[in-house]
Amino acid sequence: MLTCNLPTARILAVEDDPLLASHLQQHLQDSGYGVTLSRDGSEGLRLAVEGDFDLVLMDILLPGISGLQVLQNLREQRGVPVILMSALGGEQDRIAGFSQGADDYLPKPFSMDELKVRIEAVLRRVAYERREFTAPGLDPQLQFDDSRTDVCLCGQWADLTQTEFRLLELFVRHPEGLMTKAFLYQQVLRRAYSRHDRSLDMHISHIRRKLLALGYSAGRLETVWGKGYLFTREGV
Repeated sequence: MLTCNLPTARILAVEDDPLLASHLQQHLQDSGYGVTLSRDGSEGLRLAVEGDFDLVLMDILLPGISGLQVLQNLREQRGVPVILMSALGGEQDRIAGFSQGADDYLPKPFSMDELKVRIEAVLRRVAYERREFTAPGLDPQLQFDDSRTDVCLCGQWADLTQTEFRLLELFVRHPEGLMTKAFLYQQVLRRAYSRHDRSLDMHISHIRRKLLALGYSAGRLETVWGKGYLFTREGV
């Protein structure tokens, strides 16, 4: 049984060192986790995007594409928590990991006990956020399904992407709160903001279009020119 009393979690471990990968798999399985192993960045990215994992444990120095590149690509599609592992323990390497959207950074060498504590801490945080978000009355119309990463109104699904769902989730949690572009890039897109990057504007446009198609009328996403975006409740 897991010491944090969470349901059995599914972990994707991306590590090219066969000895360490074997130790990780054995220790995590003994701790009650379901473990899938991958030995290179390209395969790890594919599994992380296509699979239904609760956490990704990933080395930075990987064959194919690096762990940082995997993380950057993954954050454009999935919000699954990621713990990076690396022998590169310098400050700039840690900053690079967190700026790409890592939830934690574990420098090598590390003990399996420390790894277990780090994993439990991340999973507890995610579980808490989900409980907070699914509290009744959060939105008068929309039904949020975190496992499906989509919203439903009167039996009709919006067909949101992972990124669109996370953006809308954040806005609905904080109605009337101005969200700057830099903040949204960091929190949802998991990368640094550039004024030439139009990705966020595109996601916001898609959310508006899909909510309009559902007939959603309890709130709207407003643009605050030169600052960011604001979710406003109708009738408030």
